[in-house]
Parts: sequence; C-alpha cells; structure tokens
Amino acid sequence: MIDNTTLDNLNNSLSGDVLFDNLHKTLYATDASVYRKIPLAVAFPKDEKDLKTLITFATKNNITLIPRTAGTSLAGQCVGDGLVVDVSKHFTNIISFDEKAKTVTLQPGIVRDSLNVYLKPFGLFFGPNTSTSNRCMMGGMVGNNSSGSTSIKYGVTRDKVLEIDAVLSDGSTAIFKEITSADFIKKTKENTQEGKIYKSLFDELSLVENQQEIKNEFPKETIHRRCTGYAIDELLSSDLFGGTSKTINVAKLLAGSEGTLAFSTSITLQLDPLPPSQSIMVCTHFKSINESLNATVIAMNHNLYNCELMDKTILDCSKNNRKLAENRFFLQGDPEAILMLEVSSNTIEETEILADKLIADLEKNNFGYHHPKVYGADIAKVHYLRKAGLGALANIVGDKKAVACIEDTAVALEDLPNYIEEFTQIMAKYQQNAVYYAHAGAGELHLRPILNIKKKEDVVLFRKITTETAELVKKYKGSFSGEHGDGIVRAEFIPLMIGDKNYQLLRRVKKAFDPNNVFNQGKITDAFAMDENLRYEIDRVEPEIKTIQDFSDNEGILKLAEKCNGTGDCRKPVEAGGTMCPSYRATKDEKDTTRARANTLREFLTNSTEANKFNHKELKQVFDLCLSCKACASECPSNVDIATMKAEFLYQYQETNGYSFRNKLFANNAKYNKLGSYLPTITNFFTNTTLTKKILGVAVERTVPKLANQTLESWLKKHFATSIAAEKTKKSLYLFNDEFTNFYDTEIGQDAVILLEKLGYEVKTVKHDESGRSHISKGFLKEAKAICNNNIATFKDIITDETPLVGIEPSAILGFRDEYIRLADDKKSAEKIAKNAFTFEEFLAKELEKGNIDTSVFTSAAKTLKIHGHCHQKALSSTHASFQILNIPENYKVTIINSGCCGMAGSFGYEKEHYKVSMQVGEDTLFPKIRNTPEDTQIVAAGTSCRHQIFDGTKRIAKHPITILKEALV
Repeated sequence: MIDNTTLDNLNNSLSGDVLFDNLHKTLYATDASVYRKIPLAVAFPKDEKDLKTLITFATKNNITLIPRTAGTSLAGQCVGDGLVVDVSKHFTNIISFDEKAKTVTLQPGIVRDSLNVYLKPFGLFFGPNTSTSNRCMMGGMVGNNSSGSTSIKYGVTRDKVLEIDAVLSDGSTAIFKEITSADFIKKTKENTQEGKIYKSLFDELSLVENQQEIKNEFPKETIHRRCTGYAIDELLSSDLFGGTSKTINVAKLLAGSEGTLAFSTSITLQLDPLPPSQSIMVCTHFKSINESLNATVIAMNHNLYNCELMDKTILDCSKNNRKLAENRFFLQGDPEAILMLEVSSNTIEETEILADKLIADLEKNNFGYHHPKVYGADIAKVHYLRKAGLGALANIVGDKKAVACIEDTAVALEDLPNYIEEFTQIMAKYQQNAVYYAHAGAGELHLRPILNIKKKEDVVLFRKITTETAELVKKYKGSFSGEHGDGIVRAEFIPLMIGDKNYQLLRRVKKAFDPNNVFNQGKITDAFAMDENLRYEIDRVEPEIKTIQDFSDNEGILKLAEKCNGTGDCRKPVEAGGTMCPSYRATKDEKDTTRARANTLREFLTNSTEANKFNHKELKQVFDLCLSCKACASECPSNVDIATMKAEFLYQYQETNGYSFRNKLFANNAKYNKLGSYLPTITNFFTNTTLTKKILGVAVERTVPKLANQTLESWLKKHFATSIAAEKTKKSLYLFNDEFTNFYDTEIGQDAVILLEKLGYEVKTVKHDESGRSHISKGFLKEAKAICNNNIATFKDIITDETPLVGIEPSAILGFRDEYIRLADDKKSAEKIAKNAFTFEEFLAKELEKGNIDTSVFTSAAKTLKIHGHCHQKALSSTHASFQILNIPENYKVTIINSGCCGMAGSFGYEKEHYKVSMQVGEDTLFPKIRNTPEDTQIVAAGTSCRHQIFDGTKRIAKHPITILKEALV
C-alpha cells in the first residue's frame, strides 16, 4: 500500500509535481473512452531525470505508469489504476528542425496543428491528420499510430517516425532509429536493457516459422491502417527476417505500442511538402450507405487528397449545435450519406478539370444524386463538420450513446462494401441503427452501435457486437484497430485477430522491453476485460438531482454533464482559433478545461453521499477559473454548457455554505449602483481607492468602472418628454435598458436612441427589472429567477416580431435567449420573447438586409475599424452582424479580430485572486493584436467588460458599434 507520505516524498524528489488529491485523481480517471479507473496519482514530470525517478518508483512499488498527453484516446489507453504521467504541460518543445532534410525533432507534448503552424513558413507539414488535430499531441499520435483523413495521400504516423529517444524500463536510455543489419546484430551482443531487446527481437523474428505465422495471420499488407497489437510485421522487411531491406528501425515497432514498451522523450519525424494550393471538395449526396461505399471504389481512382464519409446520424446531430449548423450550407435534401471527395492541384483551372472528371465518373456509374463543389475557406468548414462528428454524437439526448468499440475497423478497399453489408446484418440482428462515418477511402469507417452502457443488457450487447464484428474483420483479414489503437476495448481480441501463436510472441516482446510490467499495464497484452471498469456503474439507481434551472432539454443536469465524451476540444491552443477554453489556454492545466468541469460534476453528482451533492470543495476548485464565456455552449460539439452548470453549482453550493460579502456586492451591483448614482462623483472617488479595493477583494491594479453623472433612465425620461414624435416611423421597438448601460455607459444608450430615431425608428421604453446577469454569474439564482419572471411578465404582451426587444449590452439582452428559458416559470412566453430579442447589431443588420436603412445619412469619410466580439455574442449570436452594420458607411474598412475571450468576464477579472489569469487570457490573443494595430485604427467592442479589459491591458479606448455609427451620422 502506497500512502500519502510516500507520494509526498516522490513529489519532493521531482523537478515537476505529483498530485494525489481527490480532484486530480478524478480528472485523470477517464479519457475519451467509455472506461474509468481512479489512478494512484498524477505526475507532471519536467525532464528526463523525473521520468527515470518515476520508473524507479514504479518498479520498486510494483505499480504501472500510464503515459498521457491530451487524453483524447478512444480505446482507454490513458486509463489505469497506477500513476498517470502527463507530459502535456512540460514536454512541449521543438528540439531541432532540418529544413533541407525535411525533418523535425520534438518532445511528445507538441500539438499536431501547432507543429504545422511552425512548419508552414518553410513549405512543410506533418501529414497524418486526426479529427482531434487541433489538440492531440505527437506523443499520442505516435503511441496510437494515428492517421486520419489524409492517410490515403500521406500515410500514417508510423511511416513518418524516423527516430525515438526513450527511457527504458530499467531507467536506461536508448535511441531507436534506422540502423544497418550489421549494427542490429552488434546491439544484440550488448549487455544492456537495449541489447536484451534487440537480442529478443532477433531470436523471435529470425525463426522462419514465426515469420510465416505473422504473414499468415496479420492483416492484409494492402491495408495501410494496421494498429492491431505490435507492428512486428513491419520488421519482416529486414533481410535479417526474410525481407530484402539492409536496414531496420525498431522505432517503427514503438509506433502504435501505446506506451507499453518504453517512455518516449523525443521523436524525429519525416515531413512532407505542403499540399497543392488549390483544392475543390465534391460533396456527393447518396440515398444509401451502400451506394456511397460502392462509389468510393470509383472515386479512389481519381488521386484524391481526402475521401471521407458522413452518414445521416452525424448530419442530424450537427443540426443541434450552433457552430456546426453554420457548416451545413452545402447540403441538399436529407441524404443518407455524404462523401467528401477532395481534389487538388496548383491552379484552380486544373483543379476544376479534376473535379469535373470525378463528378462525370460518378454520374456515369449512377452514383449520387447531387454533387456540389466546395471551394476555399468553405472546405475547412466541411472538414470541421466531419471532424466534430465524434463530439456531435454525444448530442443524442438520453442514456443511449454511439459507443466506441468497433469504430476502428479497417479492411481492404475492395472488401469494404461487402464487409459493411455483412456488418449491417449483424446490427439488424441486434436491432441496431449504427453510425457510419470517416475514412471510406482508406477502407476504414468509424462504426458505432448506439447503446446504453448503464444497463446490463446493453453491456452484454457491447461485448457481443464487438466479438461478432471482430470475427467479421478476421474473415476479411482486416485490422480490428485501424488508427485508434487497441487500448482496453480491443486488446482482448488480439489473439483472435492475429492468432494465439503471434499473441504469445507479442507477450514475449513486451517482456523483453518491460520485464517488470512498468509501462501501461492491461493494454495490448494481458488486457483488461473490455466490459469492466466502465465509466458508469451498471444498473445503478439514477441519482435524482433537483435544480432551480430547467435542464429538461437534456433530461437533467447530470445527463448534460454526461454529454462530455472526453474528446477534449476544450484543450485546443490559441493558434487553433475560437474561444474555448480561455482558462485552460491561460494555465495549461487539465483542471481548467471544460472536460474537467463536466467530468468532476458528473463524478460527484453520481457518487456523492452528501445531502447536497453539489457540496464539494473539488467542484468549487474546478469551477473557480471558469469565465462563463459560454464558448463551450457553441464550440464544444457536444454542447456541454459549463457556464449554465457553473451557475447552478454556485447556487447549490452557496445555499449550504453561505454567500460571501463580495459575491453579494457583485450580484447586487445594480442595487448599489442606484444608491451610488445619487452622488456619482463621491462614489467614483471611493471605489477607486486602493483601500476600498483591498477591502472588497478587488485587484488594486484594476480601474473600477465609473458611474455616469446621469443614469440612462433619467435621460430617457427627459428625452421623451421634450422630443417631438416623428410623423412616420419604419418600425417600433422596445429598448432594453440594462443595468450596465443605465449606470455606467449612459452615453452609449443615448447614442442608441439618437441613432435609431435618426434612422426612422420609434424607440419605446417600459419600466422593467435589470437583466439578472450579475446574479446568474454569481449563482444567486433565486434572485435571478425572480428578475426573469418579472421581465417575462413585463414584456410578454408587448414584444412581437413587429415590436422587438433590442438591447445594448450583449450579455444582458442575450440572457433572454439563454438562461431565461431555463429560469422562467412561464416558459411559453419566455420562448416567444426569445425569438424577438436582439442585440442592437442584430436588429440593424436585419433591417439593413430588408433595405430599411438609409445609408445616405452616414459619412463618406474613411475609417479603419477592428471588432472584438463579446464571448456571448460569439456563442449565442454572431459578430457578423457587427461587421455588417459597421460597413454601412461606404468607406469604413472593417475587420473582425480573431481574438478569443478578453479575460474580464464581468466581475471575474476584478477579483484579486483571478486578476493574473484574467490578464493572461487577454495576453493570449487579444492584447497583442490590439498593440499591433495602428493608433488611428479604432477598436470596437460591444461588451462593457471587454472595453474595460482592453483599456486595462493596452491603454486603448474601444467604442461600442452604436457610438461608431452615431458618430458617423451626417
């Protein structure tokens, strides 16, 4: 038994860290698979010396080390009860790059797409391209022998691995690279761990009967995606083992070994020139899966760069994701399947010819009913739709999910239609409508049965379907693991797939590399059972979780958390674009990902024995740095809305543990601002003193927003009392006077009214409550619910499509479309108002599209503008509306900054303990881009928090789009 003192001593002996608190063990108990095992601890080594120390510790204490990078593996490779070793935080350097030789040497924690960003200026890239490429890391790609959508052109990761530096099971190091046969023989005579490995390989593979057994039982050589077991068949090309090659590279064996043989510290890869500059994607529509597969055989004669499949289930799941829905533009009708067929060349004219020839060939053979061509940046959108398919499958509401178990089968391309036809018969026998998608051109489809693995009968099916599919794959001499690896889910089927003699050979290879079984036990050899240690307890009594918000759209908050399948989109780095997840980008800690928050909430809501299941310090820790940006609500393919769940957690936790003075102050900000607005000058003086900031727990570095000399409410009364009503107006609207505009940004509110009236609109107001945004963000949900109900009652009879509700502050008005639906007692009225509640920019953009805006009233002077979008705008609306309306003045040059989150997030950035993270979020993308913007370029930001953060971080003044347009009036 290893106690905490022992683990403390281990932690003290490392340059890095060993964490064994309940939270971190929970976070690392799962990956993107269906498995769950609580580890002993989690280590974050900083260097090779730390790795050696960990290996010594594991050997001495008879435990296993589970290597991990991004944790996006689907087969359970990163799950175990030993010591998880996460190298994603510190092993992240490019060690060397040789442009002439087209090679790069790097540490295993480099993100695949980040590597390609580095390589692009040199005209090179790393070809294998997984659906998780914007967050998966090279160590994981090598460990799984990943391939992805480009394998038909660029091969698999194993093809690119030239050299691996590794720490062996005895703590010694070795460099595995291409060597001559003579040098291989020399190594067999060395009295070292490395020498023993080479000798064992030589003794085993030089036997003719072993060579023949491998050739007889391993998958067909024409199947390039082959990850079943260890790649001993790769070594048979050597003249030492019956082949013709005078060189041999054991690094090829490590590729696909899932960290069970050695611990890689650096990897040297062969690179490829960038693909041709011009591409066209033909997105052929089919009426059946079988038709699409037969068409694949024809299409693959056309030198394709991509040949990917999406079925109707994937396409339907994308309808319910805000971001994915935007990428469905190419669809016509309701196809059963889509083939994404990409042709490329160096001129668009030549590429058009290639695309036309492809379409003509498909039509000649009567394949497909619609063949749209997709160009330029739109190709990436279609790729994103397919890549996000895995996460989108989690959008299936309820406990039945598309389960990864048979999703990695690969057969020869000519066998694919018949294989799928037989597979479909297996599915029909079990009354399954499986999911079909991914790499049709490579003979590999990601097939998934839809099962409820909380129920015993479906866990039985889980095994039966996997077993019968394995037998079918064996019939076609295919590979049961094409690119996702064996892990837990497929490892126990290796004897079936390659024969028991070969399996025993794999066990001896494992023993030669790792005699003490230090590295990743239970994977590939001596496997864990595929139907045990599942994420959910079988036939459990489902916990009843009462919430103040309505989570019925997901059958409760627990099932919303369970929608996170662990694929880790929330770990994508800054250069990947988007906003999710700003806290992870700032800290690089798994604890601060969307995945961590969902997994921790699921764990405690499921297993807590507390009367209040939310009452856990671990939940408080994991939600602490969530900025409630809502990027996860749109960018996460599974729509795991952490901001909404955080608000519920804060409410439930504080109901038991009390509400702090500072939280009360921030939540009731509008009430106190109303008092302060009677003497705004004095209030502003005191709130900006260092003493006041320290008393309130506000970062002293911050400038506290100043109350306006006059509230917007007061100005509106005077304005409407003295203004002359226009004889004719285009339309009436109600202005939502949010609490931020009312007390702080009064001038923007005034500009809004003046601008709208100038454009011919009747602006109406009605006395209403504040938005409740501050209450929601601080978890004061009783108060937020009351505010919501009051506002619904106020507006339900007056807001229509003819008289919409228009707001200035995005986070305030967009609450009507989001949290109000969950909080309102009168849900029907809330949904009606939501359809007619718009940001100011949305309203004007819609009117512009209708031709209702007289553009002649705006200046013709030139101006350059750069827009930073509010996070809630990006998640619940769009920054495109801002772009549209700011282009109304004919000579305004407008661009949208790809800026992510600003980092302020309401009160978050003012809180002293969050200040550094808040500023780091800003530094990740927004601040540098603004600093690089010329002084005469106007920064535009609709969010009040955004404008304050921009000023604090760059000393640049940002203006609301309303002010820009009002100033542009002539």
